[in-house]
Amino acid sequence: MVRAGLAGKRLGRGPVSGAAYVPAASVMAASLLSALPIVSLNGWWPSFGLLMLIGWRLLRADAWPAWWAAPLGLFNDLLSGTQIGMSVALWTAIMLIMDLVDRRTQWRDYWIEWGLATMLIAIASFTEAQVAELAGAPVRWLMAVPAAFIEVLCFPPAAYLAIRIDRWRLGR
Repeated sequence: MVRAGLAGKRLGRGPVSGAAYVPAASVMAASLLSALPIVSLNGWWPSFGLLMLIGWRLLRADAWPAWWAAPLGLFNDLLSGTQIGMSVALWTAIMLIMDLVDRRTQWRDYWIEWGLATMLIAIASFTEAQVAELAGAPVRWLMAVPAAFIEVLCFPPAAYLAIRIDRWRLGR
């Protein structure tokens, strides 16, 4: 008897319908978390949409094309209340940077991916703080350090969630 039959798994189980859109839907659902009625005086609430985008992109480079970052970033901008175009530009740049990293590296392990995610999250946090300061908000770039630190610590659960969603979407 086949081991798969002994393990109790369903044979012939394939991807869920609309599996190609599940990564984008999960990023949009993570962006919806910014609409929760949570008040933060310092703005240290992480950008869950960005974390899911990075988690999905590091997990599967083929999950979506790089241009999908622009509509997903616009959706995030509309929900989070940041300047329109901020997430569009940052998320597109992050996707392009990850494409370059994929072309230059032969292999990556967990620590390299976490280091890459840390660098990208820090760049995004500091860029958002600089743009907010240029727009007249009373934000110093030092206020971005705790926010970036919190986002970096929230990245592993977001990457794990992307892995679990991917297993469900592919029927594994």
